[in-house]
Amino acid sequence: MSEQAERAEAFLRELQDRICAAVETADGGARFVEDAWTREGGGGGRTRVLRDGAVFEQAGVNFSRVHGDRLPPSATAHRPELAGGSFVAAGVSLVLHPKNPYVPTTHANVRYFEASKPGVEPVWWFGGGFDLTPFYPFDEDVAHWHTVARDLCTPFGGDVYPRYKRWCDEYFFLKHRGETRGVGGLFYDDLNEGGFEHCFDFTRAVGQGFLDAYLPIVARRRHTPYGERERQFQLYRRGRYVEFNLVYDRGTLFGLQSGGRTESILMSLPPQVRFEYAYQPEAGSAEARLADYLKPRDWL
Repeated sequence: MSEQAERAEAFLRELQDRICAAVETADGGARFVEDAWTREGGGGGRTRVLRDGAVFEQAGVNFSRVHGDRLPPSATAHRPELAGGSFVAAGVSLVLHPKNPYVPTTHANVRYFEASKPGVEPVWWFGGGFDLTPFYPFDEDVAHWHTVARDLCTPFGGDVYPRYKRWCDEYFFLKHRGETRGVGGLFYDDLNEGGFEHCFDFTRAVGQGFLDAYLPIVARRRHTPYGERERQFQLYRRGRYVEFNLVYDRGTLFGLQSGGRTESILMSLPPQVRFEYAYQPEAGSAEARLADYLKPRDWL
């Protein structure tokens, strides 16, 4: 493993620890349980799951570092010259499913990848981002989320936030539904422009900025009263999360194709969910209002 990969791995391990500690503090009622695992083809990880907390119905924060002699097909789709090469991949991925329907679901991921093949120049890149999925959105929450995203991007160039915000809108789009998964955030991949230090600094800013973006929203909404109607709508909308992760998500596909641990890969799915045939919210209701937020737009 290269020195670059070692530095990225050290940061990712520390990031998992930091996020887990902050989520436990925000929840105040439960703690993460760690499930360490090894991969037969090389590597392993630390899956941490918090269940039935005061705020979070389920929160999963995964660290993994896997390596192998052959890249999975999902990793060579855009780089066919690397097919058959060796690789090392490390990342932190999290999905937080709150109990209260007024607290948004969220996802974040940062990762590092190296690949090499005899006769081909070795390559490395970073990827990651974070996105927000509210069921009962509040404009001030969405503005806060995107303000943090914009501000952490600004030192790296004025075009970074609009570019990665747009990429997030395009990536987390359910084509078969004609809607975004939520109100977006940041998404980037294959990042190696500007050299390793520049890309590493940006990835650290994204990983560390996630808590600044999310925890104030949790604090504002965690005590909002709700009833069975809101709970049932939350469970219905969680179905969209399932659809995206199983149909479109590249991380899910890479994990399964690379022989990753299935339980850890599918940890992102909500603990409870419901599907209802041809559901339509009542016109003018708070539930119907969500549709206006599931279209790409400028939030700032």
